[in-house]
Amino acid sequence: MKLNERLTKIALMISKCDAILDVGTDHGYLPIYLVQNNFCKYAIASDINIGPVNKAKLNIKLQGLSDKIECRLGAGLSTIHNGETQCAVIAGMGGNLIRDIIEENIDIFKSFDYAILNPVQNPEVLREYIYKRGFEIIDEDLCIDESKYYEIIKVKYGNKPREIDDIYYEVSKILIDKKHELIKKYIEMKIDKYNKIYNTITDTSINSLDRKKELTDKINKLKELT
Repeated sequence: MKLNERLTKIALMISKCDAILDVGTDHGYLPIYLVQNNFCKYAIASDINIGPVNKAKLNIKLQGLSDKIECRLGAGLSTIHNGETQCAVIAGMGGNLIRDIIEENIDIFKSFDYAILNPVQNPEVLREYIYKRGFEIIDEDLCIDESKYYEIIKVKYGNKPREIDDIYYEVSKILIDKKHELIKKYIEMKIDKYNKIYNTITDTSINSLDRKKELTDKINKLKELT
């Protein structure tokens, strides 16, 4: 099983374990790859929709792995019980939804040795939640897949909330400190995005002026990071 760049980067963040949960498994490609390459002995592939679960079941059967990968229908972390897996991947959905999935079953999340989170939208919302909730960020990575940037965050439960400059919700301080090969272009992309939003605001209402000031501050902070 060959993975795309995003899923490959997620796989490379996974420490060897006995059992792993893949939330939002879609076609089941990631758990298939993880079992085939001995990242784990057993996997649970879950999805909230029956279509992806059936697709995953078929792909798992075609790979001869039905005894090592179990498919479950359900939302978020509700498909497993406490301690059933050592880790989880929650990927391919927005940062708001990942935050809600964690919070809705926080006791399950606490039981994991770690979790790999991959927000495809609003990563800043998820990272703010991680810091304010006091989770420990073990590592982060960044990749480009089909011309889109993806952030990958490895975390574990903690209870040490931290106050940081909110620009580091937008851009990973870990990746900046590591001088990640893509971080400069990623920051430049964000600056360009916010400049475009700024230029679309043409009215002079108080709300619009406040929004323009917020964008200007954000752009200036991002420029300081490059």
